[in-house]
Amino acid sequence: MIPRILTLLFLLPLQSAAAEPALTVGFAEVDVTPKLGDKPVFMAGFGHDRVAKKIHDPIVARAIVLSDGKKKIALVCVDVVGLFLPTVESIRKELTGFDYVMVSSTHNHEGPDTLGLWGSNPFKSGVDAEYMKLVVAGVVKAAKDADKAQLPATAHIGTAAGPELLNDNRKPEVKHDTLVAIRFDPIGKKDKKPLGVLVQWNVHPELLGSKNTEISADHVGYTVKHVSEKHGCPVAYFTGTVGGLMTSLDVPLVGKDGKLLADDTFEKTAAYGLAVGKLTDTALGKTVPLSLTPFDLRIQPVLLPVDNNLYKLAWTAGVLKRNMYLWEKNATPKEFREAPDVTKPVAVKTEVGYLKLGELEVAAIPGEIYPELVLGKVQDPVDPGADFPDAPIEPAIYTSLGKHRMIVGLANDEIGYIIPKRQWDEKPPYCYGLKKSQYGEINSCGPDVAPILCTTFRDLVKKK
Repeated sequence: MIPRILTLLFLLPLQSAAAEPALTVGFAEVDVTPKLGDKPVFMAGFGHDRVAKKIHDPIVARAIVLSDGKKKIALVCVDVVGLFLPTVESIRKELTGFDYVMVSSTHNHEGPDTLGLWGSNPFKSGVDAEYMKLVVAGVVKAAKDADKAQLPATAHIGTAAGPELLNDNRKPEVKHDTLVAIRFDPIGKKDKKPLGVLVQWNVHPELLGSKNTEISADHVGYTVKHVSEKHGCPVAYFTGTVGGLMTSLDVPLVGKDGKLLADDTFEKTAAYGLAVGKLTDTALGKTVPLSLTPFDLRIQPVLLPVDNNLYKLAWTAGVLKRNMYLWEKNATPKEFREAPDVTKPVAVKTEVGYLKLGELEVAAIPGEIYPELVLGKVQDPVDPGADFPDAPIEPAIYTSLGKHRMIVGLANDEIGYIIPKRQWDEKPPYCYGLKKSQYGEINSCGPDVAPILCTTFRDLVKKK
């Protein structure tokens, strides 16, 4: 007869295991490629009046739905340049029954204009309202299909560094070169193929360049194709840190003939996508078990002051179609008051997210954040030419997070570049002895965006 104390000891591990909520996961994707022919489709990401002439490969919305038995979330990423928060809010209205819905973009520079900045000229929006309805419907369908596909699962996480696949074309050189891959395995199924793989990588999908007129997902489609075929399962790709500027342009890749491949070609774009796919294979080859339950979901609406006069002009002209709010030097007011015009200080309303999914901590950042702000590598001492040399260093995103972490950029919004304030360099003399300002500030709301966002995120993590 087994003594009572031994019986209790045997039961303790079982009770502990039973206490952990069960994870279910589902994957789905929906084609949201625009139709060509009836009216011009303006392509995003470079200059104005770039009209699509052909479809090379599809634009896709890819969704993952996760549940811990009590809460259910949807994570979706679309092969477009970005989606504003009002579009995401319209999607959320169609997805009842979810505790959180995150919609992000790959920041693809070879798809349709979904923001308005790349029409026939600077004063004309390139957004087609009917196409935006297609995108919204596609995201909603992808999330619902993924919800229906949910099955019990376990998760494994792996990372791999690929500094050779990134260039940082703005000084100082700081690369966020870690790829994150999460594999979801079925429980109780004879078929041991994964239920799906999540890939998160930090780069601008822009290898096809500014002269391309064929709709494409750029390298993302090739990466997803390789990983899907290699592992026999659906794949969802998410963009992370892309400010600064994390780019695939000028990354040296060799073709089958041993010669360097040229930018602005589908051959190099395919080769780069394959390289990211193989980096994913490396990450998946050294995974560790990952508990993804229970869920702790924290979202904070926030105002960001808009100092960029070009943004104000585009809003006044109707090119940027979203509400502006009165800026009264309070990023998290009790009431968000809409601004009738830009004669007074204005702000844009966005949101920051912190998702603690068991052992995984996810930062949902609404724009293109610089790697310095994620990794804690803001320049110190500051360059003498900086506009705000005395600005405090912002709290780094990853400093607040634990061992298993991931960042999703352009999460629920695209507010432009998020630049360390002490690296803001719009006025002469310019940093590093340069004769003109580096690229970045022209596509940022202003110098106070990074301090507000990074501080808000830190406080959100610490909140009990």
